[in-house]
Amino acid sequence: MSNLIKGKKHDWETVIGLEIHAQVKSNSKLFSSSSTTFGSKPNSQVSLVDAAMPGMLPVINKYCIEQAIKTGIGLNAKINNYSIFDRKNYFYADLPQGYQISQYKHPIVGEGKVTIDFKDGSSKDIRIVRLHLEQDAGKSLHDQNPTKTYVDLNRSGVALMEIVSEPDIRNADEAGLYINKIRSILMYLDTCDGNMQEGSLRADVNISVRKPGDDYGTRCEIKNLNSIKFIKQAINYEVKRQIEVLEEGGVIEQNTLLFNTSTGKTRPMRSKEEAHDYRYFPDPDLLPLVIGQSEIENLKNEIPELPDDRKKRYINEYNLSNYDASVLTSDKSVSDFFDSVIKVDSRLKKSSKIVVNWITSELFSLLNENDLEINNSPITPENLGKLVKLIIDDVISGKIAKDVLLEMFKTKKDPDKIIEDKGLKQVTDTSLIETIVDDVIDENHKMVDQYLLGKDKLLGFFVGQAMKKSKGKANPKILNEILKEKLSKKN
Repeated sequence: MSNLIKGKKHDWETVIGLEIHAQVKSNSKLFSSSSTTFGSKPNSQVSLVDAAMPGMLPVINKYCIEQAIKTGIGLNAKINNYSIFDRKNYFYADLPQGYQISQYKHPIVGEGKVTIDFKDGSSKDIRIVRLHLEQDAGKSLHDQNPTKTYVDLNRSGVALMEIVSEPDIRNADEAGLYINKIRSILMYLDTCDGNMQEGSLRADVNISVRKPGDDYGTRCEIKNLNSIKFIKQAINYEVKRQIEVLEEGGVIEQNTLLFNTSTGKTRPMRSKEEAHDYRYFPDPDLLPLVIGQSEIENLKNEIPELPDDRKKRYINEYNLSNYDASVLTSDKSVSDFFDSVIKVDSRLKKSSKIVVNWITSELFSLLNENDLEINNSPITPENLGKLVKLIIDDVISGKIAKDVLLEMFKTKKDPDKIIEDKGLKQVTDTSLIETIVDDVIDENHKMVDQYLLGKDKLLGFFVGQAMKKSKGKANPKILNEILKEKLSKKN
């Protein structure tokens, strides 16, 4: 599929690079022992270091360093044995030092790549430039007082991993897939909780457009997007805006933009800074970070099964399609749920496609309707496994199984108990099904005549009538066989 966008005068190509800010999952901050708990009372988790009191010196949190290295390994990236913390100078009310401790020329993690998968089974590699560690700023609160701005420093000093991509992304959908994949890897590694609503994961998006084959255009950066939906909306709006400006003979100015989620439009925040504007220099209070190869190897041994590895296992062991395996592994809690369902009975391994359908279609639908995540599902993996087993054993039909699933969701009951209480077991007694079929044929002589004249599609009508009489309990396979046999004898 072409990534070109048709303007009024020319075809255009979008060029997108992302800077993802992922909060390191740790109990304390990058350079102090203050708590990182979300939602605490303002300024209740601020040490003298976080508040930048004179004479206070930062001390590196070893655990945050290890979390960054693990993330680098998960991103198939080069781990640098030597890295430096720099001071990035800028002035905001919620940045008490007047600088941010970050990394620039010598980051902890170098070049890497992640693979994104498309619905048609194809895939694409997105290159990563680097991952560097930095401390977060505080938060300015503008809506607490009509004439004043308050500052909450609870977030000040929290460890962030900034993951910078090459400009390899070509549209909003690819950007969404890329962020989803990064989020998935971080959550498998347990190095970030991936909670975009709480700001644990947010992104800055760099966007430019060009005519095919031209050099890169002038880029604009949209700051602090914390939802994949808004990231895609912001990209689509900004691409359209830039194309319109260029086709009218205008020039794109390099700006930092904000995205208004109410209007769906971007607006200028400030002119885009370059690295020299920040006057980076090594932080004199922190020695260079030297990591031994043996430490890196030890951390490699702690890396769990990651999305791509799990996807390969699903394809090889369960014969799932690339797309089904990608859907399952895009969220660790979903793939963990699937693994638990498969373990309920050895026969479910051969029926893994049915299990996938019941999770991604029926269960997802109920969860979405009730605004629930799968790890809060009222239906346990064990009970879903039992339900699928009842279907493949022909104890209940797929249609009845949907009703049972809804009852399981409402009551958290075992499917066997629901089927027993409601008398929902599938009828497999051939003599009883024959009686039902005879009644249907006797009541529909005209339809039988039309069927015998060649209208084969009417078989579905007879099946429907028979299922209605059996209250949906007749075994469909047996019912079809008996119907065909009895109708053929009428010929």
